[in-house]
Amino acid sequence: MAAARGSGRGLELLLRGWARGRSFSVCNPRCVCFAFSSTSRYREKARLLIPSGVQLASVRFMAIQTQDTPNPNSLKFLPRCQVAESGSIDFPNVSTAHCSPLAQQLFQIEGVKSVFFGRDFITITKQNEIEWKDLRPRVSAALVDFFASGLPIMTEEVSQADSAQSQDGEEDDEVVAMIKELLDTRIRPIVQEDGGDIVYKGFENGIVKLKLVGSCTGCPSSIVTLKSGIQNMLQFYIPEVDGVEQVQDEVDEANITALSELEKRLKDP
Repeated sequence: MAAARGSGRGLELLLRGWARGRSFSVCNPRCVCFAFSSTSRYREKARLLIPSGVQLASVRFMAIQTQDTPNPNSLKFLPRCQVAESGSIDFPNVSTAHCSPLAQQLFQIEGVKSVFFGRDFITITKQNEIEWKDLRPRVSAALVDFFASGLPIMTEEVSQADSAQSQDGEEDDEVVAMIKELLDTRIRPIVQEDGGDIVYKGFENGIVKLKLVGSCTGCPSSIVTLKSGIQNMLQFYIPEVDGVEQVQDEVDEANITALSELEKRLKDP
């Protein structure tokens, strides 16, 4: 019995050593969950250190990997499970997170500016003054705790206005259909790999209107991506396209203005 306690303590210490700068969480006596941003070799090492009195089936590991994005303020978290059932969902601020217990929990972490759900990843965008070395382990720990709780990621269906899906018109003409197909098959998968997404908002007078979400929001290279990448590809395949323009929903602009005014009032004595 003493040996089992000693080996269990050794496992805990070694896991903490491997997860230094990351997060480690024991959710309950029969469920060990830890989060780190490296490869599965840590998980395999941990299995070798499980005390002989503990059944492998009774221990559950959850590795939260992270990936950098072109936006230095955005980080992609990979929980190795499905997050958004279809497409992607953008939460630009806490007021839009009413339908997601997970997003609400993430917004409770100081420094989290926005949350974005992809099919199998979560992109967190931080405030400028916050360092990732401080925020990364807190987000990882929150994800481990949430997925161990069994709570649903979404509690209600997301409206098309909240979803990052391209909006469909009553009938798309041939040019619009080609634009959407090219976005969905050639462009969006690449952008999603970087932790973001692109939403088609319209085509008028030769200009394709797109909304950037996730890690693309506020990214220093977003204009280059629009002009040098997306615009060039659309013009190559679709001669009717004269240019690409980034747009923002009116509700997003209103929320940003309201939040800015609130922050200003809170700072004023």
